[in-house]
Amino acid sequence: MKPAGNADTAAVSFPSRWRVAIRPFALPASTMPVMFGGLLAAIMTRIPLHIPHFFCALLAMILLHSGANILSDVSDFRRGLDREPTPVSGAVVRGILTPRQALGGAVVFFVAGILPGLWLAWRTTWLLLPVGAAGVAIGFFYTRGRFLALKYHALGDAAVMTAFGLLGALGAWMVQTGAFAWTPLVYSLPMALLVVAILHANNWRDIPSDRACGISTPAMLLGDRGSMRYFHALVGLPFLLVPLFVILPRWFPPALSPLPTACLVSLAALPEAMRLLDRSRRRHTSTDPLTFVALDGATARLNLVFGLLMNGGLAFQLLLLP
Repeated sequence: MKPAGNADTAAVSFPSRWRVAIRPFALPASTMPVMFGGLLAAIMTRIPLHIPHFFCALLAMILLHSGANILSDVSDFRRGLDREPTPVSGAVVRGILTPRQALGGAVVFFVAGILPGLWLAWRTTWLLLPVGAAGVAIGFFYTRGRFLALKYHALGDAAVMTAFGLLGALGAWMVQTGAFAWTPLVYSLPMALLVVAILHANNWRDIPSDRACGISTPAMLLGDRGSMRYFHALVGLPFLLVPLFVILPRWFPPALSPLPTACLVSLAALPEAMRLLDRSRRRHTSTDPLTFVALDGATARLNLVFGLLMNGGLAFQLLLLP
């Protein structure tokens, strides 16, 4: 089976092939929660941010996410889901890497991502191992395994939320503090929802092709109208949860400390979110086909803006700590 792209492989440099394969534009979906977990831990525990550990955790996530992206590219191609190159396609469908080459590269990225994770567990807490192992397993079985492939059995949304959003923040918290806590799992939920929104926008657009290939996604199960409501919830809820996480624990003190006030700066992304929701409502009426086709890319930009604002606010508050 040959890739569908007609690119001249010899004309594409080695670094460029692998840059396309790892899809760097998708990496903020996993790196923003890691940054959030580390910065939040430093603020809430008043333990000075350990810079080498912080960046090592980011590196591990980047490598593992890259490996998962390459595996997904190969699996989607082999199942017939991706055969025509698009602006966000991976290297296999473009024809600049063979499936065999891509699989080999994915193994390298996974091994390279596991190594800094092991070092961090040795340096901080061995409790990090089951968290990391769960993330690696989700990334690998996201599209691999005949009966287990999560993406193809309507479990992709849950997998992405868990591995990229919740576990990324928890792992970074544990790297900083050396201990498990529920705090990062709860407070990373707004970021995790936006990560799921990216995937859902992609699956919503691909309902016809996914159905033809015999796979199942939440978008397919919900249908067009249900998918719109689900998308609106995924995009809108983060802007409700952030102020609630900041305010409610101050009035009704639970086991969790309130989310730092600096996180309210993320609400500056609300106008972008409103434009995105309007764009989804015009999916059948707009004269521009990219209104709906590129909805996933626009959602990824919202996720990036939201994450940068959230982490920027935390970084600023961290600098102000005595």
